[in-house]
Amino acid sequence: MEQRKAQRFDLKLPFELIRAGSAAASRQGETKNVSSSGVLFESDVSLRIGEPVEYVITLPTSPTPGIQVRLRCMGKVVRMVKETGIAATLERYEFVR
Repeated sequence: MEQRKAQRFDLKLPFELIRAGSAAASRQGETKNVSSSGVLFESDVSLRIGEPVEYVITLPTSPTPGIQVRLRCMGKVVRMVKETGIAATLERYEFVR
């Protein structure tokens, strides 16, 4: 039986991994699942467990055309899944335009 802190939702959402706050080092991708305490995403970036990460998730569009809801998140890497899956916590977040 799975014992997780928060329910996971299989959501494939646009994802941007930002390293050290530098746009030049950012990587685009997609989430595999999301919960209130973290995210699982695919990336070819080499990260270490315990390493701090900053990422942006673009939520489904609002009814207003042209408006994107983006969630800027800070957390840390907690585990690696297969070759390219990375699980990270969601410790702090803010909405950005």
